[in-house]
Amino acid sequence: IGYENVVEAEDGQDALSKLQAHTIDFIITDWNMPNLNGLDLTKTIRNSPSISSIPILMVTTRALKQDIIEALQAKVNNYIVKPFTPTVLKEKIDLILQSIS
Repeated sequence: IGYENVVEAEDGQDALSKLQAHTIDFIITDWNMPNLNGLDLTKTIRNSPSISSIPILMVTTRALKQDIIEALQAKVNNYIVKPFTPTVLKEKIDLILQSIS
């Protein structure tokens, strides 16, 4: 969808390591990951002053209203339920980027 400078992580714990090693401008995370799930990753990021303002898009199969509310309370910037199209992904990313600029 046009983004080429991407850092990929195996799970939430790996993502935290990569956040320390790289300059990351935007995070797309799944909720369901081993070692540290996306919700806990989001909470950790939001509680870390040096990285707390990085925009986060949560993508997941979890479509229950309570799950969406929990993710929003953890301060994700937006939420996409799988399956989704590349167009929807790009729209969500663009929407988040517009809202922070």
